[in-house]
Amino acid sequence: MAIWDFVKDAGKSVFGKAEAATPTPSPAAAPDPKAETKRKVEALKAELRALDLDGDDVHLTLRGDTIRVESRGADREKMEKLILALGNIEGIAKVEAELPEETAPPVFHTVQKGETLSAIAKQHLGNANAYHDIFKANRPMLDDPDKIYPGQVLRIPNAD
Repeated sequence: MAIWDFVKDAGKSVFGKAEAATPTPSPAAAPDPKAETKRKVEALKAELRALDLDGDDVHLTLRGDTIRVESRGADREKMEKLILALGNIEGIAKVEAELPEETAPPVFHTVQKGETLSAIAKQHLGNANAYHDIFKANRPMLDDPDKIYPGQVLRIPNAD
């Protein structure tokens, strides 16, 4: 099982901000931690469904800010996309997953302020015009090649 680190405070907000907006409850009225974890897992599953990455065999386990993803039927590309889709959610700091075997480890890139897909393509693939390959490798999480943000982690396809 491998672990990937993400920027916990960057990414799409799917858990909601209700906790931050409400006053601190008294200990007797504190929310049930198991119910809160279940709510968050359901929000993560809903996000995967919206990205068409969920399947009957995708199982999620949330422990604090770490999510474990398991899927017996997913190929390597889908597992990498699952890792990124979950890791690029605000509040998630680590993703644990088992990748199908392959000779080379996956290449992920954390976007820095001011970077573009072209610059990232030039750095990793040697050709700025290969930005579309990176865009395609991150579909459906990306819907516009100009909409990336600092802290976002992208999948870099193998240079052929």
